[in-house]
Amino acid sequence: MGQSSEFEHRKKLNKIREDVNKRVKDVRDHFAKIEKVKLDALKKTEEMKRSAQQDIVKLEAEIAKSDLTSDVKKALSSDFATLRREVEDRTVELRTRIGGTVIPS
Repeated sequence: MGQSSEFEHRKKLNKIREDVNKRVKDVRDHFAKIEKVKLDALKKTEEMKRSAQQDIVKLEAEIAKSDLTSDVKKALSSDFATLRREVEDRTVELRTRIGGTVIPS
């Protein structure tokens, strides 16, 4: 009787071990999904930044070629600088929120 009882307890312990291992695998799978989502979010953040910078550069080139007065061009140049800072600040904020490393530009 003692041996069958020991066998049953070992069987139950192995069942618990298998259940724990399955749950650990499930948690690891969830972490992998989270990391993939974070990576996608970081990529989108960088795409947003790059796109905004390209748009600003194009608009600056158009302004430089235009016949606007120098005062207007200076004011717009100041606005471009402000927008660049806003884009950088938002990019840093998003990276931080996502949990990625902040790489200064």
